[in-house]
Amino acid sequence: MPSRSTPHSLLAANAAALFATLIATPTWAASTCQAQSGATPPTVVELYTSEGCSSCPPADRWLSSLNNQPDVLPLAFHVNYWDRLGWQDRFATRATTERQHRVREVLKGRYVYTPQVVLNGRDERQWSGYAAGRLAQVAGATPSAPPTLTLQRTGHEVTATVGTAQGQPALAGYWAVVQDGLSSRVTRGENAGETLQHDHVVSLYQPVASWAADQPKTVQLNLPQGPEFDALRVAFVVTLPDLVHPVQALSLHCPG
Repeated sequence: MPSRSTPHSLLAANAAALFATLIATPTWAASTCQAQSGATPPTVVELYTSEGCSSCPPADRWLSSLNNQPDVLPLAFHVNYWDRLGWQDRFATRATTERQHRVREVLKGRYVYTPQVVLNGRDERQWSGYAAGRLAQVAGATPSAPPTLTLQRTGHEVTATVGTAQGQPALAGYWAVVQDGLSSRVTRGENAGETLQHDHVVSLYQPVASWAADQPKTVQLNLPQGPEFDALRVAFVVTLPDLVHPVQALSLHCPG
């Protein structure tokens, strides 16, 4: 004999179906995490490096010594022009290499080289003697009124919201998707036979064109799909229009 559903039984059935749907949906797909900049911008440390460069591993180790420093944003940009020596750096991209050439142009350098450390937009050749605690002092004064910066990630979409800035006609910026705990066994080139360890590797670099500094700005980054992208750190650096001198920066690390 067919049964008739009562309002109570319908409610229970709907609740069960909703619960099953929630269980079947990956938690990360619906999760959101957020970070907000502080009053003082972090010191941005850019290392230009290559696995094909024999003098680069000490610089890579130095950059790893800056792990877990809330007032420092370390970024390792691997470049590809040493690939011709016999070892192809798998972390080097055209975009990260082009960034170093832009830095050279803005800072009026004669050539690009590795390892190069750029500290808050300044070529810094004495980097090996600096511990994390000294970097802010060496980097010099920060902007007196930096813009606010908020990062929010929902699934694979990351949104940066930049506040207004006083004393600047325009701002620009760049995204940096960062990976830690990487290693490579090098079999050719200047580092043949070495196992190299890397942190803060910029696996995706994406500049953002300039905008008027007296207007807030919202920009978005869509990360590739796949579980390997779930726990990556994503940073946004607000710069002067030259894309080299930072005025604010923030890193967001959501649980995978």
